[in-house]
Amino acid sequence: MKPSITVLTIGVDDLEKSLEFYRDGLQLPTEGIVGQEFEHGAVAFFELHGGLKLAIWNRKSIAHDTKLNQSPVSPTEFTIGHNVSSKEEVDSVMEQAKNAGAIITVPAHDTFWGGYSGYFQDPDGHVWEVVWNPQWNDFE
Repeated sequence: MKPSITVLTIGVDDLEKSLEFYRDGLQLPTEGIVGQEFEHGAVAFFELHGGLKLAIWNRKSIAHDTKLNQSPVSPTEFTIGHNVSSKEEVDSVMEQAKNAGAIITVPAHDTFWGGYSGYFQDPDGHVWEVVWNPQWNDFE
């Protein structure tokens, strides 16, 4: 397996609401919802840097497609990291997320390892970390 991820798909309960959060609130580029003509096919893709795509897909459709039982939501299963180039950008993105309807779980703060970060949850409970790492400086 090559060390590459091309699509990160997250399960959502309300595709339209999640689309509004990511497209209108966080201003991620998207063509909108596609695949509505197929049962369990409606999905939205967002273009990210480096060719990575973020997809939002109904949890019930994921369960159907994977032949797994739909499980309860668990926000602590994983986090999505959004690295930025400055402390000010952390503050800006956290404010943008809050204005879009995110729940701030940890306000932006100086970290024990010398960085600066905060956490928010999207409308479906997925946890995002917005972080500035002084050791990484290629997030323009």
